[in-house]
Amino acid sequence: MSPLMKIATGSIVVGIVVLALKTLAWWMTGSIALLSDALESTVNVATAIAALIAIRLASRPADANHPYGHHKAELFSAILEGVMIIIAALLIMREAYHGFLAPRMLDAPLEGLLVNGLASVINAFWCWMLITQGRKRRSPALVADGRHLFTDVISSVGVTFGVLVAILSGWAMLDPLMALIVAINILWSGWRVMRESLSGLLDEAIPDVTLAQVRETISREAEGAVEAHDLRTRHAGQASFVEFHLIVPGDMTVNAAHDICDRIEAALKEILEGCVVTIHVEPERKAKHSGVVVL
Repeated sequence: MSPLMKIATGSIVVGIVVLALKTLAWWMTGSIALLSDALESTVNVATAIAALIAIRLASRPADANHPYGHHKAELFSAILEGVMIIIAALLIMREAYHGFLAPRMLDAPLEGLLVNGLASVINAFWCWMLITQGRKRRSPALVADGRHLFTDVISSVGVTFGVLVAILSGWAMLDPLMALIVAINILWSGWRVMRESLSGLLDEAIPDVTLAQVRETISREAEGAVEAHDLRTRHAGQASFVEFHLIVPGDMTVNAAHDICDRIEAALKEILEGCVVTIHVEPERKAKHSGVVVL
């Protein structure tokens, strides 16, 4: 099993444990705010399963029907996660509405908060793990899952504080109010996850910092060429694609031009692991002198 698959499987296990703890906390207290926390955790489990399936699909090699690979499967997973986050937020808003209509004081509140706090600590650790490993391994599904968990941790802290204030002040209306605040925060989180995933599906260029490294690398390694132009990049999940035209002197041999291409490709793969490089070699008469990477 690959490292990404192991992490994704771990997310399912952690999600189930956290869901059980938060459900127990809600059962002990009857708090709508804690119920909202538990409802969000059901989404965590569902999206962790979706991420596992997406990572498995994305790891498949290219085939005749998918010559560019299956990398975008992870982006579809992240969009699905965003949709499910928004659905969870709407369910929480519904519970908060009923709580405003019939507010009630909580049962065994301190014990319930301790159980919910334990779930939050587990979530905080796992969210750090997901974001760190997702960025390291360039996995949008893991990063999206980690960011969602981070909003869950923030929500849980807010819920705990709100419920604690409700206990001390006796203001029962604060419980559904905290649930409503959690729901708004979750809606924002869902929108961010969907927006970032859509950029990958729409073949957005690689980040500016990385693009600058790509340009510098081509310029440095293209010694012997006349120029490089029409540089285009895109990313899809863990894969990055770099394409450009390389102009060489008309009397240069095919072997010499091929050596330059090999040198550039090897250097690019050092800064973009696993990237796919396409170089169109053209004679000197095709020089544009605009949009030039190297002279």
